[in-house]
Amino acid sequence: MSSTVRTEAAVLRHPGPAAERSPGPALAAAMLGFALITLDTSVVNVALPAIGADLRAGMSGLQWVVDSYTLAFAALLLSSGALADRVGASRAYGAGAVVFTLASAACGVAPGLPALLAARTVQGAAAAVMLPASLALVREAYGDPERRARAVSLWAAGGTVAVALGPVAGGALTTAWSWRGIFFINLPLGLVALVLLTRVVRSERRPAPLDLPGQLTAVAALGGLTFAAIEGGTEGRWALGVAAVSFAAFLLTESRRRHPMVPLGLFRNTTVAVAVTAGAANSVAFYGMVFVFSLFFQQVLGLSALGAGLMFLPMTGLLAGVNVLSAKAAARYGAKVPIVVGQAVAVAGLLGLLTVDADSSLAAQALLLVPLALGAGFSLPPLIASMMEAVPAERAGTAAGLLNAIRQTAGGLAIAVFGSLAAQDLTTALRTGLLVSAGLLALTTLASLRLPGRRA
Repeated sequence: MSSTVRTEAAVLRHPGPAAERSPGPALAAAMLGFALITLDTSVVNVALPAIGADLRAGMSGLQWVVDSYTLAFAALLLSSGALADRVGASRAYGAGAVVFTLASAACGVAPGLPALLAARTVQGAAAAVMLPASLALVREAYGDPERRARAVSLWAAGGTVAVALGPVAGGALTTAWSWRGIFFINLPLGLVALVLLTRVVRSERRPAPLDLPGQLTAVAALGGLTFAAIEGGTEGRWALGVAAVSFAAFLLTESRRRHPMVPLGLFRNTTVAVAVTAGAANSVAFYGMVFVFSLFFQQVLGLSALGAGLMFLPMTGLLAGVNVLSAKAAARYGAKVPIVVGQAVAVAGLLGLLTVDADSSLAAQALLLVPLALGAGFSLPPLIASMMEAVPAERAGTAAGLLNAIRQTAGGLAIAVFGSLAAQDLTTALRTGLLVSAGLLALTTLASLRLPGRRA
């Protein structure tokens, strides 16, 4: 995503041929692509018990089913924006969509866990290429700033709808068909995206430096850290050592490169530092608890995959409306108010979930999940907007890519840690996960008080 700001600037100056053709197909392709990417971060959770039973996978295997996608997505997202600029957004999107669709088919026919994990990793890599390219398609297609702003909002709505539908769709497909259906459904959707792309003007190539040393050391650091969290033992300690060395090499590389993938100077800005840590804490709470509760609903309460998916519907179904309300609150009171209030509500929701046990009514459990989603949905949009305003225009795309990558990484690590606890005792993992998530969000709520207030 680091190159999308340069793309937008070029479109503002010279809208180019893409703006001369109807922008509808570009927007539709971008929305569908973003929805597919987001769907595959949430649709898998409720299918995990079925995958484990069919492929004879233990808890660590199920953690890797989620994290192999998430970590490939997060690590490669840091530099995929520059790649999209170098080859052109339409070419990058098309290549990513083809690979994503083929990888989805490979997931659906995977004969065993290793094949599934390999295909999920390829899926995540393809998603990392598609995401910045999809946004660049929208920005290239709309020359007028106001129309482009509305189009970007619709693009974002595609991801929100996918988050809401993911658990329900995953549960329905798993119950009515098979867990393999959650991957096969991507095939017709991917083909539709590619057909729409044929009606989009081919994007121009633009020079953009790639930071290969930074990318490789980032992948090694994130992979080693996740392996250590999931596997543990002697191998885990070795992996933790690899992660530490790789992270040190990453910091050294980024501090010396002329065009670093992650400019370390960004973190000296208080708003950037708070936004990154608060975004990470939100991801730990949201993705980590969805993962654990998906297991809890099926393995402790005995619900079907569809039943587990429906338990998440009240919380995810409110996200889009809360995002809109958050934007209005930020416009009226400044970004700091919804950021602080949203995180405080999420903390209260997490503490309320500590009352949940096997004897709690299903309605009560579903409703108790709602404050977590309300808080996360209320705080995150102004958090992102504040970070974008705090950095120079030429760094906005880099900052956006960094924030999204760290959020994805935090969610993946939460699944790794909470899943390892769940392998020992699911109820204990649930309680520990709630306390850890609440503690992290409480700290970032306090840190958010340092954000600047509303400008006069």
